[in-house]
Amino acid sequence: MTVADELHPVIHEGRVAVITGAASGIGKAAALTFAKLGLKIAIADLEEAKLAELGKQLVGQLGEANVLVVPTDVSKIDQVVRLKDRVYEAWGEVSVLMNNAGIGAKGTSWGGLDNWHKIFEVNLFGIVNVQQTFVPSMLHQENQAVIINTGSKQGITNPPGNAAYNASKAAVKSLTEGLAHELREQPDQNVTAHLFIPGWTFTGLTGADGLKAKPPGAWSAEETVLYMLDRVRLGDFYILVPDNETKKEVDQLRVMWGAADVAEGRPALSRWHPNYKALFEEYMREGLSQLE
Repeated sequence: MTVADELHPVIHEGRVAVITGAASGIGKAAALTFAKLGLKIAIADLEEAKLAELGKQLVGQLGEANVLVVPTDVSKIDQVVRLKDRVYEAWGEVSVLMNNAGIGAKGTSWGGLDNWHKIFEVNLFGIVNVQQTFVPSMLHQENQAVIINTGSKQGITNPPGNAAYNASKAAVKSLTEGLAHELREQPDQNVTAHLFIPGWTFTGLTGADGLKAKPPGAWSAEETVLYMLDRVRLGDFYILVPDNETKKEVDQLRVMWGAADVAEGRPALSRWHPNYKALFEEYMREGLSQLE
C-alpha cells in the first residue's frame, strides 16, 4: 500500500498534524507517514522516552523547526491546553488533529472499578479534553482541517470480554458522530470529523509486544494508517478498516446483525447467545454468498 497521489486538501506539505498517543503503534505510524508527506508534526504521549526517540527520527526527516515533542497526559486538561498553546505559538494552525491516545486495561461489568476510571479518563475524556481545547481555534482557521478520532470495532459490535474498553469506545463513536453533526451545522464550516475504526493491527495494544513477528491475519500499523488516509481523502466519516483475516463485507454483516438485536428485540449480544449461534452462522453464510 502507498500514499495516494491526490490526498485531502489538508494532507500535504507544509500543513500541521497533531497526534496524541504518538509514541508507538498507530500513532507512531501516522507521524512517520505524515512526515513523508512533508507535514509539520506535533507528537504527544505519556511515554516520554519513546516519544523523544520518535522526535529525533522526525527531526532527521523534517528539521527541528517542523517538529514539536510535547509529553502529554490527555486525561489532564491543563496538559492538553499546554499542547495546544505550543502548537499555535509555533505554527498558528492545526490541519490534522488525530485523537489517538488510548489504553486497553480490562474492566468487567462488576469488577475492575479502578480500571474503568482509568480507561474512561484516557479513551473518552482524553478525546473530550482535546476537542474542547483545539476545536474552538480550528473553527476560526482560514484553511480546511480534519479531526480524526480513533474508535474501535469493539465499540460497535461489543464482543464480550472487556466491558469497560467496549463502553469507552462506544462513547467515542457517539461523541464523534455528535462532533461531525455539530461541525456540519456551523455556518461556513471548514472542519470535518472522522471516526477511525482500525481492524486487527499489529501494535502493543493488541499484544504485539509479546510477539516476535506480525501474525498473518493482522495488518501493520502503517497499512492501517494508509487505508485511513485514503478514506479521509474520499470524505468518509466511518473509516472501518479491514485486515487480512476480516474483510470489509464480514465487518458490515456483523455490524448489521448487532443493530438488528435492537430492532428485532433479540437478547443482548445475541451473536454470542447459545440459542442464536446457529442462526448467526447461517446469516453470515447467506450474506457472504450473496456477495460472491
